[in-house]
Amino acid sequence: MSETLRPLDTALSLAASGMPVLPLHRGKVPFGNCHTCTDNACGGRPNMKSPGPCQCTGVCHAWAAATTDPAVLTSPPWASAWRRAVAIAYHPGGAGLTVVDLDNADAIAWARTALPATRTVKTTRGEHWIYRGTMTSHNAVRPGVDIKSSMAYARYLGPGTGPLADLPDAVRALTVKQPPARPEPRSVSLPARFDGGQCPHRTPVFLERGIAMAEQRITAARSAVHTTVYATFLAVLSRHGRCDCLTETHVARLFTAAQTKGETARHCTDAWNNARTTLGL
Repeated sequence: MSETLRPLDTALSLAASGMPVLPLHRGKVPFGNCHTCTDNACGGRPNMKSPGPCQCTGVCHAWAAATTDPAVLTSPPWASAWRRAVAIAYHPGGAGLTVVDLDNADAIAWARTALPATRTVKTTRGEHWIYRGTMTSHNAVRPGVDIKSSMAYARYLGPGTGPLADLPDAVRALTVKQPPARPEPRSVSLPARFDGGQCPHRTPVFLERGIAMAEQRITAARSAVHTTVYATFLAVLSRHGRCDCLTETHVARLFTAAQTKGETARHCTDAWNNARTTLGL
């Protein structure tokens, strides 16, 4: 490749087109920081347009060193790096671009069905799909797929083929973390209402307070949850199980409280039936 034979000439050409570039040494990685910038002691270069506290003129801080300034590219610290360079990298975000790095055949097959066509560059193992627009860089957004844009560098492997497409929402969506899927609510088969004559409670407030206290007792349990659920069911049934005021809605509230603590619907039903049996209901 021409950039491996005369990397500085290629770098200057790319810089003239508005692409911030930097040299890569053996291993195709950026040059290490100079002594002053070791371990980011200088404070680093936070972004391309604002150099930040670092006043180093060397090829430090990887992507943040990328530049379009020919005077910098040909300065003594950089000239030495270009003579030792084995490849060229660029900062996609600094050029207003996003690179979708497809690392294998499976990733390429996925992109061809999931993403709009755009400029494509062949890589050693896969392809770079380049879009017009910037976003936050992310690695491993799916198997074999990295996104390189702001605060990242990509290896320059040639101009590629095809026109540039605008960065699609489908690429941005790859970096949005989905909340963990919640288990589907399970239908709970609840015991029928109890029949037992006139309700001795004068107002429904008494029952409501009892159910609320039972829910609180279950949800406050920090250990022995199964035992607490059974004891609570037993207490509710001993107080309200022989009259006609306890409804399926009340029982559902107790079951829901128990399930939020990790009890299964089956455990709830078993505990309820065991409490009924104990009380002879």
